[in-house]
Formats: sequence, C-alpha cells, structure tokens
Amino acid sequence: MVHDSINRRHFIGGVAGLGMVAQAPGVFAQQPKQPSSPVTISVVDVGGALALVQTPLENYPKMKPKMASRMVFTKAPAPELPSKVKAQQNAGRLDIDLVIGGLDVLSAGIDQKLWVELLPQFASELPKPEDIYLKPALAMHNLGSGQGMAMVYYPSGPLLEYMPDRVKQVPTTAEELLAWSKQNPGRFLYPRPANSGPGRTWIMGLPYLLGDKDPKDPEKGWDKTWAYLKALGENVEYYPGGTGQAMKELGDGTRDIIVSTTGWDINPRVLGIVPKEAKVQALKGFHWVTDAQYMMIPKGVSDEKLAVLLDLIRHMLTPQQQAYTYDEGYFYPGPAVKDVPLSMAPESSQKAIAEFGRPEYEKLIADNPMETPLTPDKMVIAFRIWDEQVGGAKKK
Repeated sequence: MVHDSINRRHFIGGVAGLGMVAQAPGVFAQQPKQPSSPVTISVVDVGGALALVQTPLENYPKMKPKMASRMVFTKAPAPELPSKVKAQQNAGRLDIDLVIGGLDVLSAGIDQKLWVELLPQFASELPKPEDIYLKPALAMHNLGSGQGMAMVYYPSGPLLEYMPDRVKQVPTTAEELLAWSKQNPGRFLYPRPANSGPGRTWIMGLPYLLGDKDPKDPEKGWDKTWAYLKALGENVEYYPGGTGQAMKELGDGTRDIIVSTTGWDINPRVLGIVPKEAKVQALKGFHWVTDAQYMMIPKGVSDEKLAVLLDLIRHMLTPQQQAYTYDEGYFYPGPAVKDVPLSMAPESSQKAIAEFGRPEYEKLIADNPMETPLTPDKMVIAFRIWDEQVGGAKKK
C-alpha cells in the first residue's frame, strides 16, 4: 500500500499482497474477563484513519480508566503489516493490540488467518451490525467476514472536480468528458489508480457509467471501460503517483479538471491547496463506489486485553464518538453508524464543513446507487491491467 498524502490527513491506494499461511494462535475458549489493572493499548494505523479517530481512541482511557491507562499509536505500510503480525504471532511476542486500516489489510489478514473472529464469536460483547450501521456502511462491514468492524465510511466517488473560471462547458457524461479532453489536451488529469483513492474509485466507477458487462470483473467484464480509458489517455499528459499532486496541479492552474471524491474535494479546500471556488460534477448515471476503514484484533492478544478491546470497539461505535469522524471533511461524511448528524460533531468540524462542504452532496448521496469496491484479488487485477494497457508509459 502506498501512502498518498497532502499532510497528516491522507488517503491511500493499493492492495496488500495475499498469501496462505498456517493457522495463527489465539483461540478463546470462553468470554474474556476484565483486566485486574488498567492496560496500555497499542494501536497500529495502516490506512491513515488515525486522523479521523485519534480523539475517540484517546477518549477511551478517560472514560474507562479502570480498563485502559493509555493508548500508544504507530503507523505501518499495509503490505508490510501482515508479515510483521505473523512473525510476532509465531514468536509468541505480539505487541500489537488493535489494527485500524482499509479493506486491503483486512482482507490480507483474513487470508493469512491473522485476526480474531469477532462475529459471531463475540456477538454478545459487540453491537449488532444490522442495528447500528448505515445501510452502505453495513455492506462494507460485511466484506470483513466478521473479522473486522467498520468504524468509518464514506460514499467516496467518482466525481469530477474543476475550476469554473477555466471550464465553461462542464462535461456531464463520460462521452462529453472524452470529447472535452480531446478539445483541451493535457488539461484533464487523474492519478495512478494503485496509488490513489480517487484514481481507483474512478476506474471502478466507470463500468457503471458505461454500462459494461460485469462491473465486478475487470478482466472479463470491462471491455468498454478499458477502451474508454485508453482513448482518454491519449489526451492525458501523465499520471501522477498520488492524489496530492493532482490536487496541487488543479490548484496552481496546470490542470482544469481532475477526478475526485467527497473527502478529496472538501479537505484540500479546507487546507488551501485547492481554491475554495473549485466545483464538482457528478456524471449522469454514476454509481458511488464506497469506502471504509476497519478495526481488527490480531490473534495472540491476552484474554484481559481482549475484554478491553471489545469494549473499545463498542465505545468507538457509539454516536458520540462517531461524531468526531466528520473531522475536516477528508472522509466525508465519516460516521459509519446511524443517527449521527453533523450537529453532534465538534465545532471545528461543523465550521469547516459549513464553509467548504457542498449542499448538493446530500441529494447526490440520497439519489444515486451505492456499490462496494472490487474485492482485493480483483482490484489487483484491475491495477495490473491499467498499468500494462493504460498508464504504464505515462506514470510518474
């Protein structure tokens, strides 16, 4: 996984390598017991979501001082984490208590049998997903096979972002965008999908826009999508290695239209990288391709820590703590659970979204279908085909 950052608030693209290994330790015979004294919880962030959830995590020891004394945070690249966890498990020296990350690291850990089965094994200790999650967040949660709990969610994209002073005839369909790119060569840009949330959301959204045979099968069902991307690529100067560069080029006038998502639209304008005046356009007939971040517990944690971690997961999924995930819009909206209006968020979040959010998002989210992303194995195939057939010669 490659970090794709503007500053501390960053989105990620890429998928961890998958491989089968032997069963890891950590099977619990009974419900875990509470600790005899407060424990320190070690959290590893592999998806950039700490920017959204650090405050709720730090709130836990304050609210439950008998359970946890403090939280310790580290970051790790997603491709490296599974092997690190596996090595610690094999040595019987696990020093990671909670992993927070995206579908890529969750899936790699499922494949390598690294995670504690949360559901149904500890259903009595955890909230019932069907009762708490927003419907599209529940669909993302279900991809985790009970081994991770979704903690933040957003509809993502794909969206076009443009500067209205430079784009007088805004494309409203995929065909119009292709025509515009021919008339304005080099003025449209999107980042390499394997390194960019907006980039991968763009290619995963196109099969729905173009009416391709099977939007979930990039190898056999994306004939129209690959043809379109090749045609579009004739008018693209190069493909940057991260979303941050695309945002900077939109902001400095090098490009006029780029691909975006709700969070990548709002947050760079909050930070001043893209002018506040930038606008977004959803192409006619588009489907949202959703995204989420998860909480996972590695096998091998002690019984007493497991009791704390299950309680911590419950804490993280309360509306009061979910309200912090509005942040400054970079995973907009952010909350994965029901009944968390913006009015519950901190004043700084409310102010940022009031000033830089978009009223049209509410209607776009309500009126357009929500699709889960490709499964990790299919995503790897999509990235390989794109690199080989579309952008390989032009990526930087």
